[in-house]
Amino acid sequence: MGKLDVAMLRYLTGEDFRVLTAVEMGMKNHEIVPGSLVASIANLRHGGVHKLMRELCKHRLLTYERGKQYDGYRLTNAGYDYLALKALTNRKVIASFGNQIGVGKESNIYTVADEDHKPLCLKLHRLGRTCFRNIKDKRDYHAHRNKASWLYLSRISATKEFAYMKALYDRGFPVPKPIDFNRHCVVMDLVHGGPLTHVTSVPDVEGLYDNLMSLIVRLGNCGVIHGDYNEFNIMIDEDGQPIVIDFPQMVSTSHPNAELYFDRDVKCIREFFKKRFGFESETWPRFSDLERDDTMDREIACSGYLRAKDVDDALLEQMGIGLAVSSDEGSDPEDEDAPREDAEDSERTREDARKYTEDELERMRREVDTSIQNDEQRALDSLATKTITLTIQDKTSNPDPREEEDTVPELVPAEVVDKTSQKYRLATVEKALSDVRSMRSYTSASTIAPEVVKEQVKKNLESRQKRMERKKAVAKGEASAATRSRRDNKETIRESHGLWGWDE
Repeated sequence: MGKLDVAMLRYLTGEDFRVLTAVEMGMKNHEIVPGSLVASIANLRHGGVHKLMRELCKHRLLTYERGKQYDGYRLTNAGYDYLALKALTNRKVIASFGNQIGVGKESNIYTVADEDHKPLCLKLHRLGRTCFRNIKDKRDYHAHRNKASWLYLSRISATKEFAYMKALYDRGFPVPKPIDFNRHCVVMDLVHGGPLTHVTSVPDVEGLYDNLMSLIVRLGNCGVIHGDYNEFNIMIDEDGQPIVIDFPQMVSTSHPNAELYFDRDVKCIREFFKKRFGFESETWPRFSDLERDDTMDREIACSGYLRAKDVDDALLEQMGIGLAVSSDEGSDPEDEDAPREDAEDSERTREDARKYTEDELERMRREVDTSIQNDEQRALDSLATKTITLTIQDKTSNPDPREEEDTVPELVPAEVVDKTSQKYRLATVEKALSDVRSMRSYTSASTIAPEVVKEQVKKNLESRQKRMERKKAVAKGEASAATRSRRDNKETIRESHGLWGWDE
């Protein structure tokens, strides 16, 4: 995941890119792609494909790995970058590649230019770095998947950011103009300025503070929250106007933690102005002050929108109950003249469904309570029986004469004691438990000599180290796979003790 070197891009042929594309297609359902599958997808000569893959491995566009079942190839970050850059070049979006101007926890920023020598900004998403791997808790890219490659997650992140940026730019927000995207690359206008964290003084501190806070409120009224609104993601152009960047973490105002993210964005701006400029305002926006006037979160399927909207209806639909949506909740704005009878029928259906679910829940609660009571009763009876049996056996095997002398039986009328009552059983269990607690406990020590234990531990550590060293041996090409197969066959023949006509 180092810096991107595009020097080899001009020397790659169409067959090379065909092989890279074949490996990319094979990685959709393979962690490592076998060479035969790459040759089949690329539709090239078998030997020629292996020669091309060997050359691509030398330039670190592909990597050869050994798997448990088979060996194969995997696309590296540089190879994925080359595929995206080749696609953008064919679209006439970019014509030249510049230097790296920024790096973040999940992306790299480069300067590029189009055919008219207009400077642009290229953002390469780099998910999977050590500093940012908790994707399942921070993003919703996995959706229903348990696992996914970092390249695919980077592609989802770039797609989401381009969609957010385009929707904001069309609504007049101060964001870079989105140009195009491909795979994990996003091309946008280059902002002529610097980040807010590098700004030491501004002519109007209060005006800049009000402008940034109004942007937070405008975003909230459109139904979205930036989620990482701080001095590192706010650029100040040559005119002193703020431009907001970095949008993959945006969430909807319907998100369960929307208020937390909103307050965190506001807190970041307040603390920065207090620390950098010594400015502290007595007024700041609250989440309760937002007034939704747009549905941008619905348009771009922002994180948290689908999970937070119509939770009750989704739950009822999962239970097999179909509900009609009333006109004031889910109908289109143009259908405002719908008959009121439909809304009343829908409301009655909703009430009947809720009543049905409440009755079902009450019935299930009663069944669970009854089952728990029966289980507790059975467990209590079983514990009492086992404990009394254990105490009687212990006292029978180790009788104590002093206890027999000191024990004085209590004279209780037989008609008073009810052996079937719960109090009698509880008293019996408590008496048995007290007898068990008073029993002596014995401990056992190991009879193995310390020297034997040390020798065994040392032997285990040595074997473990040998296994780790064998794992570090990485194959250099497909020839090693054939050699390993021949070696295994040779060992099998040797262990057969002359069964195959070869006796050593």
